[in-house]
Amino acid sequence: MQHLLALAQQYGLAFVFLNVLAEQAGLPVPAVPTLIIAGALSADATLSGAAVFAAAVVASVIADAAWYVAGLRYGDRVMKFLCRVSLSPDTCVRQTESKFDRWGPGMLVVSKFIPLAGTVARPLAGAMRMRWPTFLFFNTLGTILWVGASMAAGLLLHTQIDTVIARLQDFGAASAILIAALLVAYVLFKYQQRRRFYRLLRMARITVDELHQQMDQRPPPIVVDVRSRGARQRDGRRIPGALVVDVDEIDHFVRELSPEREIVLYCTCPNEASAARIAKLLIERGFTRVRPLLGGLDAWIDAGFLAEDLPGIIAVREADSAQSGSKEQRKVESI
Repeated sequence: MQHLLALAQQYGLAFVFLNVLAEQAGLPVPAVPTLIIAGALSADATLSGAAVFAAAVVASVIADAAWYVAGLRYGDRVMKFLCRVSLSPDTCVRQTESKFDRWGPGMLVVSKFIPLAGTVARPLAGAMRMRWPTFLFFNTLGTILWVGASMAAGLLLHTQIDTVIARLQDFGAASAILIAALLVAYVLFKYQQRRRFYRLLRMARITVDELHQQMDQRPPPIVVDVRSRGARQRDGRRIPGALVVDVDEIDHFVRELSPEREIVLYCTCPNEASAARIAKLLIERGFTRVRPLLGGLDAWIDAGFLAEDLPGIIAVREADSAQSGSKEQRKVESI
């Protein structure tokens, strides 16, 4: 903490700007402590509160806009990259997508206050083709609240913060070692969670070639699309005949099935993470012939096998075609 204080005092606005920019770009350099200290320093006019606020908001909006453009241009590839580097690979995107489904653009207002969601929300908004003015308005509003709340905490607690910094300076190197130890312990804990999760992913999978052959059998395997709603919106295709089941509907879904039926689950997440997790749940409920599809929907399409539009997508396209047809008919009649 005392190091942050020294940097904030020495480099002022430049340090605040770079710290916020780096954190919002995805680097593990938390900016909230810096903003709190900057707020405390603005209480005694060491720093200009208005200038700090403006620098932090501009830095955050720059990083957020870059993530939005990346999601808009590269879509699922950006989301998969975030899952691969995340310490919580199965939940990093799905939970944020579910919140987007419930809250819409309002998710951007609170995303910076929710662990993981702040990193995922910006590229996800781009991947979901949120309009640029809508993104800019709600994201900037959320940024203002996030920066303002952090600086307000520093303003309100500046006396206590000064006391804490003085105590940490009394302890010297011991305080830095303690803080570093707590950070390392947290990272190790999340890493162990990640390792346990990837051990789960080593369950037997079925390849797309095997599934394609088995679909001609009688009865064929039950193919289940377990992608999130957001993922289905970004890619409206499915394996022909696949059932679409949300994670929270699994218990209702399995009531209609015999435990002896062959079930194949697929998603579009790295290492079939969601499919493997749901397969484990089904196995725990007595289903013995459950396997994730290796490579998911992407592998199926890359292999050249037929993919069909989801029913909602078909309806939209038929409506678009009908509308286009009416326009053409009106043009002919006008001629």
